[in-house]
Amino acid sequence: MDDALGLTAHPPADDHTDSPQGRVGPAAARALLRRLAEDQSGNRVPSIVAGIVRDGRLAWFGARGHLDDGTAPTPDTRYRLGSITKSLVAVLVMRLRDEGRLDLLDPVGKHLPEAPAGDVTVAQLLSHTGGLSAEPPTAWWERTPGLPADGLLARLSPDDLKHRPGRRFHYSNVGYALLGELAARLRGAPWLDAVREEILQPLGMRSVIDRPAPPHATGYAVHPYADVLLREPEHDAGAMAPAGQLWASAADLGRWAAFVAGDTGGVLSAGTLAEMREPATIDDGDAWTSGYGLGMQLTRHAGRRLAGHTGSMPGFLATVWADPADRVGVLFLANVTSGVSRSLPLDLLDILAEHEPRLPEPWRPSPVDPGLLALTGVWHWGPTPYVLRLLPDRMLSLAPMNGPGRASRFAPRDDGTWVGLEGYYAGETLRAAPDHLDINTFVFTRTPYDPQAPVPGGVAGWEHAAE
Repeated sequence: MDDALGLTAHPPADDHTDSPQGRVGPAAARALLRRLAEDQSGNRVPSIVAGIVRDGRLAWFGARGHLDDGTAPTPDTRYRLGSITKSLVAVLVMRLRDEGRLDLLDPVGKHLPEAPAGDVTVAQLLSHTGGLSAEPPTAWWERTPGLPADGLLARLSPDDLKHRPGRRFHYSNVGYALLGELAARLRGAPWLDAVREEILQPLGMRSVIDRPAPPHATGYAVHPYADVLLREPEHDAGAMAPAGQLWASAADLGRWAAFVAGDTGGVLSAGTLAEMREPATIDDGDAWTSGYGLGMQLTRHAGRRLAGHTGSMPGFLATVWADPADRVGVLFLANVTSGVSRSLPLDLLDILAEHEPRLPEPWRPSPVDPGLLALTGVWHWGPTPYVLRLLPDRMLSLAPMNGPGRASRFAPRDDGTWVGLEGYYAGETLRAAPDHLDINTFVFTRTPYDPQAPVPGGVAGWEHAAE
């Protein structure tokens, strides 16, 4: 029943669950649905859908609540993605980088000369470290029609630079508006056209749109002290659209989770996607549990390193996380302005791990290069022992024998050297000789400070302590 305030009574919810791929067993599916049901009921959410993705496929789908016509949402029902849109824009920007059309160190003014704070780099915009204002100098942009790009750029001023570029993480919707316009100019087409052609179509994400179309959920706010609803506004955000305009189904958001986990479908190289998932900044203090890469939010939970994004717009909440190491993803979409537990997607991953933990892949022997086999074993950095192991594909692993230290894997190069992949040695060159390893001038020897090896500074030999 509607009243004078435009509020609508909330009819009873429907139950619905489905496991389209049959990949999650009945016990796990029931536990997952129970957790979803607790959130929908306890937090008074009009409708919510969730999914688990394993090995690139939607392995479980659950739904609670109802749509305006009284039916339950399905995997094809569209919800608004909010800021998950940013990750799609970021992929487009990274494609431009890989093509040589831009450099991440380019100042934004190189591509948008009329933009204020033109010294802010593309990488800083991607990682929210450019110092730009969180919101544009307009009316509340999420709830009012947006300006075209030239109108937004005309309103921006140096006052919209709130922090020294690079100083800190400061989430900026304005920054992604600039990235969308930058990509549009370099592509010579609207940013969304480029996203459709270069990302959505290759990944088969056919439900993604910029304005609602059937089948879709209607966005609502729930009254804080009564079980009634208020319909939230929806509009074209104009130049701000790259910050949160898009809609998608759970089925397609599952495909996106698989992409983030590593199933790129040729849209990006594995190396570029891994670069996007690397922490560029943190946003929660001394020991990070959440941070930001290049267009990807990051979080650590229960031993997992997750990448993805959250999203919110009036009437909608969404989240997608993916764990590349485990090839698993989780998502939810809800048509409510606030109320879904922040822990919901992580709880769903925990339930999956409890009921159906992934088994380690069976160990199998693999062929090795006999010439490299001689390099394996103990080496010493000064007096400290390290162990060098041979990995598949001519890769090497070097790590302290005991306790923490500078550990890294090294990938082979065509010139007979290796390049470090992690930690202190990331990007550094390893050269191997029969009697020593040289990692960017640091010499490792078979015995501590081997006097026969070329140790910089010279080695005279060990001495007995004075009596």
